[in-house]
Amino acid sequence: MPEQEMNQIPYEFYTQKRWENWLARAKESGFEIKESEDESGKESAVFVNMVDDVILACLKVSARFEHGMLSAENSLNILVEIRNLVLDEVEPISEDIDLMIDSVQTSLMGALAAFECYVMGDYEEGVSIEELIKAAIVAEETDDLEMALDYTAQCGAFVLKGENLPDEMMAELPYGIVAEWLDGIDSIAAAMVGSDSYKEFEEDDEDTAL
Repeated sequence: MPEQEMNQIPYEFYTQKRWENWLARAKESGFEIKESEDESGKESAVFVNMVDDVILACLKVSARFEHGMLSAENSLNILVEIRNLVLDEVEPISEDIDLMIDSVQTSLMGALAAFECYVMGDYEEGVSIEELIKAAIVAEETDDLEMALDYTAQCGAFVLKGENLPDEMMAELPYGIVAEWLDGIDSIAAAMVGSDSYKEFEEDDEDTAL
């Protein structure tokens, strides 16, 4: 595989404009936290869609990595660019919308860490997702958030390899940042089941190894 071809990225997977459009939609939604989820359901959909859109872009990166169309290094560079875009500080909009965007960014932090872990192979084979979730929770309880994120990222890497999150364990997660990170991993799992569009390559993709 020629080195020159390894450095040809055919298009941007995610852009600043795309993220700003989502922030504008969030602002236009006029979202307010209500007593019941049903009351704010339609308004809150924009935040779910924000997460899904970023994850779909990342899945396109990982799919091309799996097919040898992107090197691990180039995949990581693209994912880091996406992370820098979507985790950048957002100007305040309103108290309730700001809380939701903060939640979106926290979920995406877990999801993006998982994609980075996956393409770099920074996970240990033979370890169960249940063990990793338990380890992440313990790390959070001891204020070792770096290790907590690492364990969470490994959970996501295994999900990207085709494993399932344990439903019962996910339903009983203690409130905390690990639970929010794992929400991002759950969004990856849902996106992989919900659509195969990220696996569809343009003709230019098939002729380009990166």
